[in-house]
Amino acid sequence: MKNITDMKRFAIVLLCAVCSLMSFGAKNKTDKIDYTKYLAGAVVEENGIVTFTKTFSIKGMEEAQIRSLVLGYIKTTLVGGGIEGPRTRLVDDGKEDGTMVARVEEWMVFKRAFAYLDATRFRYTVTAKVEGNKVTMKINQISYLYDEKIDDENKPTGEEGTVYVAEEWIDDAHGLNKKKTKLAKGSGKFRYRTCERVEKIFDKMMDFFEDEAKQEEAKKQEKPVEVKKRKFITEE
Repeated sequence: MKNITDMKRFAIVLLCAVCSLMSFGAKNKTDKIDYTKYLAGAVVEENGIVTFTKTFSIKGMEEAQIRSLVLGYIKTTLVGGGIEGPRTRLVDDGKEDGTMVARVEEWMVFKRAFAYLDATRFRYTVTAKVEGNKVTMKINQISYLYDEKIDDENKPTGEEGTVYVAEEWIDDAHGLNKKKTKLAKGSGKFRYRTCERVEKIFDKMMDFFEDEAKQEEAKKQEKPVEVKKRKFITEE
């Protein structure tokens, strides 16, 4: 009898623990994303083209060195991390006028669970212009290939599916509800994931230069400094 009672108590405790975890998980799932930052004004258009822009200055480096490091970031982190194929490539290395251009195709994941994956191919053009110590990066010509054909081995083929372009999918008119108070159903997840990804691309670029500055300062002081290890290709 005692064993049965103990088992019942254990079952009740276990059930309460599971319910608490489910409640905590559900709360985190809804609270972890601040959707308000992706509402009106988050997606900007230049001459009718959805364009994300970031401009920053680098102190203590020559223009040639800055160009070299920016090109290394584009080649290794963006092009090197993209999906292999003709849509991922370096278009212009910037040797003529300092403008570097790359076309990138990468995976954008919306939801991942056991035996389930909701994702799209995210395609964009990244342009970087270096003038003196100023860097201007732009990301535009954005499109998505969603719900593409899967082969017999359950692998994406890059064929069929639906192609969406940013100007008709994640802009304020399509990516938000009519009152502009919420993300739109369907296209809303594309909007916030795109903004999130672009912000990460820009931040990583700036973080890299901050690490470079720390390294240079450490050399001057002849003191070691801890920085994140990054693999970058720099031009001679």
